[in-house]
Amino acid sequence: MKIAPSILSADFAALGEAIAGVEAAGADLLHVDVMDGHFVPNLTIGPPVIESIRKRTRLPLDVHLMIEEPERWVETYIKSGADCVTVHVEASAHLERTLTLIREAGARSGVALNPSTPPEVLQYVLDDLDLVLVMSVNPGFGGQSFIPTTYEKIRRLRAMLADRPVLVSVDGGVKADNAGPLAQAGASVLVAGSAIFGAPDPGAALVALRSASEVPRRA
Repeated sequence: MKIAPSILSADFAALGEAIAGVEAAGADLLHVDVMDGHFVPNLTIGPPVIESIRKRTRLPLDVHLMIEEPERWVETYIKSGADCVTVHVEASAHLERTLTLIREAGARSGVALNPSTPPEVLQYVLDDLDLVLVMSVNPGFGGQSFIPTTYEKIRRLRAMLADRPVLVSVDGGVKADNAGPLAQAGASVLVAGSAIFGAPDPGAALVALRSASEVPRRA
């Protein structure tokens, strides 16, 4: 299981120190939420902050674009330091073209699915994916409660992917008490914001989350 701390819940006044702490604790990658105030009702960060983060860490950056017309910004975020760019299927009118653009620009391609979006919408782009991000809350804000139908969605997605080497990431309300069931359902990346950065010791919280996910997977 890979653990991806989401910096949306970190203290932005001490972001460098927060990132260093989770990197030292064994984080596998960093999840960076970009919101435009249109596709989701919130505003976060842009390319200059990505550039600054890139200078402070060796961890891969999974940049999650919760923005309208993401294809207009893909190359900018990759040049800023994104290793993987994840776009929402609901935000891109020409999804295959956007995924191709991401790969041609030198990054890994990801697609995010909102809670009400079925995995079957990915049927004709399965071979263009490196990562699928299953949203287990409605995007736009941190600290929301986990939506239980996520487990079944992950199982259906895993069946669709078959033996393709695609990461299945889960974002929203991820905590130690659902880490095990998510692993059993087929998740391979846990994105956690408040569960890590909201804890008194974020490094210890990260280790505890990974430990909770290490349960026998279903055959």
